[in-house]
Amino acid sequence: MDLTSVVVPTTPFEGQKPGTSGLRKKVKVFMEKNYTENFIQCILNALGSKVKGCTLVVGGDGRYFTKQAINIIIRIAAANGVAKLIIGHLGIFSTPAVSSLIRTHKVLGL
Repeated sequence: MDLTSVVVPTTPFEGQKPGTSGLRKKVKVFMEKNYTENFIQCILNALGSKVKGCTLVVGGDGRYFTKQAINIIIRIAAANGVAKLIIGHLGIFSTPAVSSLIRTHKVLGL
């Protein structure tokens, strides 16, 4: 199977700045065109060269849009050269579980 990357030009979103508890926005905001994609790509850009060949832990609390967001993350991670993703069952991971996986497997968390 041959995959190709597609570059999608976008512009910054007002207020798309995570705090210590992540990015707290309503699901409707994350569902806006390119909002989630921009956010994920910015995180990967911030990781710089560490992202190529790395392993990421991906998951959330299972609320509405989790499955769609994880599918977006999978595609963007692959396009950025991420080697492996550890994804919670049905996309669900508690914060302590993610923390444990990051320390045990010495991976990046997302």
